[in-house]
Amino acid sequence: MKTYRQYINGEFRDAVSGEQFEVINPFTEKVVAMAPKGNAQDAALALEAASAAQKAWAATPCSARAPYLARMAAAIRANREMLARTLAEEQAKVLPLAQVEIDATAAYFDYYAGWSNKYEGEVIQSDRPTENILLYRQPIGVVVGICPWNFPFFVMARKVAPSILTGCTIILKPSSDTPNTTFEFARLIADIGLPKGVLNFVSGGGSTLGDALVRSPEVGLVTLTGSVETGQNIITSTAQNITKTSLELGGKAPVIVCADCDMDLTVKAAVASRVIFSGQVCNCAERVYVEAPVYDEFMERMTKAMGAVTYGDPFADPAPDMACQINAAQLGKIEDMVSTAKADGVEVLVGGKRAEGQPSGYFYEPTLLAGCTQDMEIVRKEIFGPVLPVVKVDDFDQAIDLANDCEYGLTSSIFTHNVTKMMRAINELKFGETYVNREHFESIQGFHAGWRKSGIGGADGKHGLYEYLQTHVAYIQY
Repeated sequence: MKTYRQYINGEFRDAVSGEQFEVINPFTEKVVAMAPKGNAQDAALALEAASAAQKAWAATPCSARAPYLARMAAAIRANREMLARTLAEEQAKVLPLAQVEIDATAAYFDYYAGWSNKYEGEVIQSDRPTENILLYRQPIGVVVGICPWNFPFFVMARKVAPSILTGCTIILKPSSDTPNTTFEFARLIADIGLPKGVLNFVSGGGSTLGDALVRSPEVGLVTLTGSVETGQNIITSTAQNITKTSLELGGKAPVIVCADCDMDLTVKAAVASRVIFSGQVCNCAERVYVEAPVYDEFMERMTKAMGAVTYGDPFADPAPDMACQINAAQLGKIEDMVSTAKADGVEVLVGGKRAEGQPSGYFYEPTLLAGCTQDMEIVRKEIFGPVLPVVKVDDFDQAIDLANDCEYGLTSSIFTHNVTKMMRAINELKFGETYVNREHFESIQGFHAGWRKSGIGGADGKHGLYEYLQTHVAYIQY
């Protein structure tokens, strides 16, 4: 069994308390590693290191910072198999999807390395004839990055890459459910020459270590990917220092199925967007609105498609479509929500219960629910599991209204060949992303950001880079 250590100021060290916590494989339900249980004292050490390193790092030319990202990408690719297996083991992600995450993470570091000579300031027109107004973009300072358990490695890069490129220093806290791959990365990049204190990895509880980090006046930005409740706590904790926050929170992505859609494509994309990583993805398809003329056909095809979804050992060859949930609590939540939906009168067409026949693991069957209505909890609240509720709608206008009747606003999709409906959906859906005739999966060069309770700010591309920069305007009169 592996034992990991924190990485602070260029050195590996145990938690100050000496305490550790267990990391459990959700498929085998066995302990696979021990990780340091940091507290406020560990937070203080990391903050001291990051703060001390920030001034010199900000003064380093961007062209000299970018090569470190390229070295990180190279280290990931050189250790692709080990990292993918570590990731699959700590979170029961099927191995091919784990490999996709590892590859995407390497690509992410390379992508932001390419921004070293591309982001710019501005020259603003002055009202005075002998004055120039210059807008500079400067690093925001010390960053605290808090990662989720569902895509822990990729989201780590989402926070580390733009921080390092823009001249910020960063303290990265992985989820206590999935710290292993992040700590393996720390081992791989410890000798690439990055100055001490620029990048620090700590682990521990959110109410202790995490709270001490985000409340610090030394921090310029707190970037979180997590639940709405955690985001609300972050906003409260950062309020005293007016610390900037960038939050990607929950989602309840609607899928609108129009009568003129390509049904083969629609069904394939809907299933893929629901069962990827056992439904534990923020931009997963969470509810479907189907126009009445094609409702019966859609449900018939979806019943076959969801019934054909395979699940099992994430290391199996050939790989199943999905494995299990991350822990017993998540499994119990899904089970309770489906039980409530049954009591509300929905019809279970596929699944609807814990999976049987598995030697271990927190498995829930791929599930398709018919007869759902907008007022039901299963339609309104985030499931985060392989359960898809479907609502029949009279027409497109009703689909748009019901899709927007939601406290979240991360992703959405529509399947149609009608250009008017496409454009109306893009213009009228109150979500940060809309996918047209494709599965829910964003691109590195886009901007992954939510509306309403799905978050503040965002990640990826040029606009994600700007999250880590603040403006400084100089008025120069001569």
